[in-house]
Amino acid sequence: MLRRLGILIITLSMTLNSTSTAAAQAGDASDSSEYLIKAGFIYNFAKFVEWPTAAFPQSDSPIVIGVLGTDPFGNTLDRIVEDKKIGTRGFIVKRYKWSKDLKDLRDCKILFVSASEKAHIDEIVQVVKGLPILTVGETPGFAERGGMIRFTLEDNRVRFEVNVDAAHEADLNISSRLLTLAKIIPQATATGRKPG
Repeated sequence: MLRRLGILIITLSMTLNSTSTAAAQAGDASDSSEYLIKAGFIYNFAKFVEWPTAAFPQSDSPIVIGVLGTDPFGNTLDRIVEDKKIGTRGFIVKRYKWSKDLKDLRDCKILFVSASEKAHIDEIVQVVKGLPILTVGETPGFAERGGMIRFTLEDNRVRFEVNVDAAHEADLNISSRLLTLAKIIPQATATGRKPG
């Protein structure tokens, strides 16, 4: 399984790298290949995360992937997970807009927080804190601020950082196989040093 994930990451990285030159001429092409790769990663994250049994109402309840904010994937994420299953669970992709009341997010098992929501990251992290929701983002500082996985670009390759503490707080178990491919990020202390 680790070897397959490693091969996937190498293949996806090479795909992004090989399209970057042509994409530089065609503007949106780099975005589409980047988000194709990120969508593939999100699908594969589901294979390497263990949710508590109580997180799903039934043994065949789908894994709901939520996209909060401006959707950079278009229909790519839907196509990636279409007809795919992990065990008995299929996938559903839902889109959400920012509001103060984010109760609907509780249905998600994976939540991608779009860069358009960077002003609300702290609020979003607080809303889902302790819930079995794998939070994924791409905004700088996302993992340090309590998000679980943050996509980064290094030499035109998609990489990712993981905040293991945030995952543990949500009772999610991220496979060590996935963690070996990630940069581990410590969570910044929210209070701790306030005078008083």
